[in-house]
Amino acid sequence: MPMDFDAFYKIGCGMYIVSTAHQGKLNGQLANAVVQVTATPPKIAVSLNKQNLTCQLCVKSRVFSVSVLDREAPMTFLGRWGFKSGRDIDKFEGIDHRMGRNGAPIVLDHALACFEATVTESIDVGTHMVIIGEVTSAERLREGEPMDYIYYRLVKKGLTSKLAATYQEKKEDEGAGFRALEASAEASVPRRPLSLTVPGALAPPPRYRCNVCGYVYDPSQGDPDSGVKPGTPFDSLPDGWKCPVCGASAARFTALPP
Repeated sequence: MPMDFDAFYKIGCGMYIVSTAHQGKLNGQLANAVVQVTATPPKIAVSLNKQNLTCQLCVKSRVFSVSVLDREAPMTFLGRWGFKSGRDIDKFEGIDHRMGRNGAPIVLDHALACFEATVTESIDVGTHMVIIGEVTSAERLREGEPMDYIYYRLVKKGLTSKLAATYQEKKEDEGAGFRALEASAEASVPRRPLSLTVPGALAPPPRYRCNVCGYVYDPSQGDPDSGVKPGTPFDSLPDGWKCPVCGASAARFTALPP
């Protein structure tokens, strides 16, 4: 029978940072495939793409940590862990973190809880490694609402990396399941009264969305971290400007409807 891939969107999952270290190299990545698999002893499993540096280091170090992210984590922070490679940048530079007792770094920024684990088993499942670890430390860091995948997609407007366990080819922009969820979410928001248009008034410049990570460039806000002042239209961005979340070029952006 035909495969309804939108059914996979009904599987609940959170948003986490999985980190590890090997021979002095610290790295971590955004992950949504993290689950507790046993209670005694407590074990958790993470699914990491074999191409990712975090996966390769974790297989060697046999230790990892998991940080549970809150809903307030901005897209610039999420993009650092989900769309940039530790082969190109030091992901921990400027990030609040500490080294765990097992030797893996623990991300503290925007984290509600953290776990340390020692690898007991690694299972090759094709594109990914399912890495199972016995939890050696668990800690609540502060109160807050954890971010889940639906919140990331609907509220943060984030997209999924092609190396993620939940990525569906050609579904990121065309998925009927998420279109239905978005329509439902929008319908639940009270509509503001329509404002009268002043004849001859210029329409505000359009916003543009990154096709890679979902970041939206808003001309009214600009990109101050990249030296782009508020009020700068997208077509007036300086040559070489890149998405502040994932580093994609301006050519990878699409104009949003007004």
